[in-house]
Amino acid sequence: MKQILQDMANGGTTVTEAPVPQCSKGHLLISTTTSLISAGTERMLVGFGKASLIDKARQQPEKVKMVLEKVQTDGLLTTYDAVKSKLAQPLALGYCNVGIVHEVGANVDDFQVGDRVVSNGPHADMVKVPKNLCAKIPDNVSDEAASFAVVASIGLQGIRLAQPTLGESFVVTGAGLIGLLTIQMLRANGCRVLAIDFDQSKLDLAKQFGAEICNPGKGEDPVAVGLAFSRGVGVDGVIITASTKVSDPVIQAARMSRKRGRIILVGVTGLELNRADFYEKELSFQVSCSYGPGRYDTGYEDKGNDYPLGFVRWTEQRNFVAVLDMMSAGTLNVEPLITQRFEFEDAPKAYDALTEDKSGLGLLLKYNSPVETRLEKRVVLRPISIEAKNAVVGFIGAGNYASRVLIPAFKKASSQLHTIVTSGGINGVIHGEKTGFAEASTDLDGLLNNKDINTVAIATRHNSHAYFVERVLSAGKNVFVEKPLALTVEEIEKIETVYNQNIQNNQYARVMVGFNRRFSPQVQKMKTLLDTVKEPKSFIMTMNAGAIPADHWTQDNAVGGGRIIGEACHFIDLMRFLAGSKIVSVQARRMGETDAVQVLEDKASITLGFEDGSFGTIFYLANGASSFPKERVEVFTAGRVLQLDNFRKLKAFGWPGFNKMNLWRQDKGQDTCAAVFVDSIRDGKEAPIPADEIFEVARVTIQVAEILRAQT
Repeated sequence: MKQILQDMANGGTTVTEAPVPQCSKGHLLISTTTSLISAGTERMLVGFGKASLIDKARQQPEKVKMVLEKVQTDGLLTTYDAVKSKLAQPLALGYCNVGIVHEVGANVDDFQVGDRVVSNGPHADMVKVPKNLCAKIPDNVSDEAASFAVVASIGLQGIRLAQPTLGESFVVTGAGLIGLLTIQMLRANGCRVLAIDFDQSKLDLAKQFGAEICNPGKGEDPVAVGLAFSRGVGVDGVIITASTKVSDPVIQAARMSRKRGRIILVGVTGLELNRADFYEKELSFQVSCSYGPGRYDTGYEDKGNDYPLGFVRWTEQRNFVAVLDMMSAGTLNVEPLITQRFEFEDAPKAYDALTEDKSGLGLLLKYNSPVETRLEKRVVLRPISIEAKNAVVGFIGAGNYASRVLIPAFKKASSQLHTIVTSGGINGVIHGEKTGFAEASTDLDGLLNNKDINTVAIATRHNSHAYFVERVLSAGKNVFVEKPLALTVEEIEKIETVYNQNIQNNQYARVMVGFNRRFSPQVQKMKTLLDTVKEPKSFIMTMNAGAIPADHWTQDNAVGGGRIIGEACHFIDLMRFLAGSKIVSVQARRMGETDAVQVLEDKASITLGFEDGSFGTIFYLANGASSFPKERVEVFTAGRVLQLDNFRKLKAFGWPGFNKMNLWRQDKGQDTCAAVFVDSIRDGKEAPIPADEIFEVARVTIQVAEILRAQT
């Protein structure tokens, strides 16, 4: 398949070849016929990409604040690397897609192979889209017309929030693509409409659709024109579909509105409001969210859980259907909005036209390649010559952590990066090309059956870790899995069984969890010092983890395992490593529920007892200040203390000949963790972390989570 990507560093647009996506549960795999370039949104994204670093910062002051906070806690160099990595990741463009269903995933009943559908899929010749973001196209609606359905739904959602009634007067500020579609739908609601824009050609189209017009560029006063349009009483509502940095559209909307008028922001404007304008008229102001209810709700979009129609009449999918019905009935005419048509392969020319001609509206991409040419599951990125005894690595997953940290760490370790497998395909190509993989693929079986690959690294969502580890070990390959190893004791037992069977069959395959913190240089120094002390140690470890929304996937026990299993396992392993002794007792307590504190396990204390008499407490806290160190480790023993902050500053109190060990750059041991694992394969040695410790920590972590979940 091929897909359009935009370089966020320089704004360049390319058509990239990638493996066809896997059709997963609750999704459709669609062969694209037409897609619409959303002139406003995509012109803004291209412009952002072409902006200088300083201009990018000016456009996103909230991100600048986050960067400055990260500098305080993680250091300048670490923050610079993170920002640079973020800007280096290309962006998939597009969200107005039309095509034919090629494959239907499990739990999809409303669609069949061969259905013609609209979706919010990107500009690609094959797209995988959740079922609730797709809608069937009526027979009498063309592919070209249907490609406007998603963008029209953005305007429709704004209209639904405004609740227009027959005969009301409405203003649409911004006669771009969404604005012109909104005008037609308001007219279909029986409203009188005034269109405001600086582009006369767009206003001419608005007039063609039955609107009165106002052009401030010609000296016309929007407020005066609006009041006159309302026959002196003030307009009933204003829908702002413009994109501008100034606050004029909102200010003007307030001043032309009647008492208790409604103002809906669909576009993007400045929001420096005059309280008096809103106070005296008791105006309502609301920001509209994309296509409608369900947007950004993972339960609705990703898991396919629809809202009951009796309670939520108009979801984003139902808005798609409503727009298509208007097209079918002839009440929504998009033909005049089509500016140009391009072959998909000529997409860079389309984006040149988009940025050069600000008056352009509907730019269509046409996909005419044979479907069979789009279905390749494997793309060769570069030739590779296998080195004897080296770690030849396949990766499963290419998310943020894998692409920014784990893959570069394996590359620095001089392993051979062979195949990167992802469910969507495109991420594998992006990061595979960047880091030197030989192939990108969506075929897991092909990776597992490849005899050249002797090692597999797993960096997927937590609920898939145990499944992949078991399959990799069953294939007789070494496995490195990003924490956690598993989410249940049953999963651990299955992994142990396969691991032990391999040993019994003289097919030793290493199992390694990415507990990188034990390999950081400062922790290694602490371990060296502590090994000279023969008496028990006391540990205090504080994770100032920061808050994550309750609906984030890591908080979902079935997907992420919760933050204790998903994150606190790092410090359970770290304490086990520094103690150098088996864990013999486990206690845990979470914060109680109040009006201000939601019951989650991410505000808890964990106390571990060790066989040699050592003990320690881990404070995993999501309710601290971001300016405080994110991770602090303190060890008390034999009249001495060690204190490590953020893996940058190590202080020693009472240690003869050692006072401190500070680093310019934060080092959590990721590079060394990968390196020692690769070295163990290359040198024929056992894995750096003994398997019994890995299984022990996994069991203890799950035990802690169960204790916390039992508390009410």
